[in-house]
Amino acid sequence: MNNRRSIEFNTSPRPTLGVEWEFALVDKQTRDLSNSAAELFEQVSRLDNPSSGDRIHKELLRNTVELVTGICRNTGEAIADLSESMAVVRRIADEIGVDLFGGGTHPFARWSTQQLTPAPRYAELIERTQWWGRQMLIWGVHVHVGVNHRDKVLPIVSSLLNQYPHLLALSASSPMWAGQDTGYASNRAMMFQQLPTAGLPFQFQEWSEFENFVGDQMTTGIIENLNEIRWDIRPSPTLGTVEIRVCDGVSTVAELAGLVALIHCLVVDLDHRLDAGEELPVMAPWLVQENKWRAARYGLDAIIITDAQCNERLVTDDLDDMLTRLAPIAVELDCVDELASVADIPRRGGSYQRQRKIYAETGDMVAVVDAVVGELSR
Repeated sequence: MNNRRSIEFNTSPRPTLGVEWEFALVDKQTRDLSNSAAELFEQVSRLDNPSSGDRIHKELLRNTVELVTGICRNTGEAIADLSESMAVVRRIADEIGVDLFGGGTHPFARWSTQQLTPAPRYAELIERTQWWGRQMLIWGVHVHVGVNHRDKVLPIVSSLLNQYPHLLALSASSPMWAGQDTGYASNRAMMFQQLPTAGLPFQFQEWSEFENFVGDQMTTGIIENLNEIRWDIRPSPTLGTVEIRVCDGVSTVAELAGLVALIHCLVVDLDHRLDAGEELPVMAPWLVQENKWRAARYGLDAIIITDAQCNERLVTDDLDDMLTRLAPIAVELDCVDELASVADIPRRGGSYQRQRKIYAETGDMVAVVDAVVGELSR
């Protein structure tokens, strides 16, 4: 019996961008998480400009707000879109006594005090995943890039996994959990993969393989719709994009712009290489898995595996060469300055490093939250 499900991919004629930026809501006084999303969204619903509400979304927990762009041509347009939504949300947040926190995890919040957003799909997720689902006090950034042909999608997804550790190391912002330093740069990456359909994607090359996989998942009741496949990098057939969900939460607009530009350039570079008839490089799943762990554990100090021959290199050294190689793509995508700014992250220190520095100086995790909140204004 063949369980294959036919899946249409709504191709994007141009490599457009879409960005989803998640924030935690934290109390202005205690700096703990605040279950105040319902109050925030009630005020969003009253906005004079209805389109603003379309850009501001609910998430699993009532301590979270997500800003979502429309379809954008380049990084600058996406950042302008997000900045406009953020200004609206911050004004409302001020009125209800909360701030936006852009880390991948909160340093000291307790999962047991968090409230679920009322929605059948969220209730079902928690019913199925139980303790692990309730632990998901995590925030990230998702980037969609349009792809113009279905048969390019899975080769791009599989080859992008070679750059997984670079993206995670650059964005890692979740070193602390429930009042302790976890020893990881990105505890979020380790947490999220505990959900049954999350984590690294299977490295399919043909669309029919993906359709067979989805058919098996639906036949056995593992998923009911495609959005329940929560891979770190996944096809988004309805939108006609590849969706990159690797990055931790981001606390500065400048770093977000750099990461979005880097992802945009990486996908378009692979797309161009396919057009030129090139077979894209891939690594064995066990090497990809090891790279994810190394980046989550060591961040910008990770020694990563760079190719199928098991050569290894410091992630920041490999990043420097990558930025040079992608420079012509950045010209094409009008994101030269944003891509160049990626090199500033290791020089300044990643978010996980900055958080640890504040804690080493103060011994106070409230001060860590203060610092992360304050970065959003820079």
